[in-house]
Amino acid sequence: MKADQDVTTSTAEQPDPARRALLAGLLSAYTASLIPWAVAQPVSDGDQGAFVALSAIIAGRQSLDAAMAKRLYAALTEEDAGFPAASRKLLTLINERKIDPMQLQQVLDAEQPALAALPRKIATAWFLGIVGSGEQARALAYEDALNAVMVGDVLKPPTYCYGVYGSWAKKPV
Repeated sequence: MKADQDVTTSTAEQPDPARRALLAGLLSAYTASLIPWAVAQPVSDGDQGAFVALSAIIAGRQSLDAAMAKRLYAALTEEDAGFPAASRKLLTLINERKIDPMQLQQVLDAEQPALAALPRKIATAWFLGIVGSGEQARALAYEDALNAVMVGDVLKPPTYCYGVYGSWAKKPV
C-alpha cells in the first residue's frame, strides 16, 4: 500500500501542462487589457506604429481613430523631420523604464530635455487637432479632436457660426 501512495503523490505534484497554458493565457489576456496601448491599430510602418503607441499612452485611450492618426502623423512629420526618430526613442525609453504616464512629463523635463516637447506636441495634435504653432499652425481636426470627443455625449461643438457671415470678426460691444 505504501508503494501506491508514493505513486499517487508523485503524479499529483506534477503540474498539468494544459492547465498551466490556460492559466498563462488568461493572465496574459488580463494583463494586456490593462495596458492602454495593447489594442492593435493599423499602421503603415514602424515609425507610425511608435506614434500610435505614444498617442495611446499620452491620450490615455486604448483605441484612436486610425484615419486621424495617419493625418496627424503626416503633419507632425512634415513639421519636424526628426519626429519619427524622436517618437521611437521616447517609446523605447517608456518601455525600458516602465515610466508611469502621469510622471512622464516630469521625467522628461528633468532627464531628457531633448524629448520634453514631444508629449506636448502629440497631446496638442490629438486633443485640439492642431499641429504647429504661430503662422505655421494647421487645424487638422475640430469636432473629431479628443477634446470634443470626450464630452460629445453631452456637448456638441458648433460646426458653424451662430450669427450672420462675418459676425465672428466683429468685436463685441
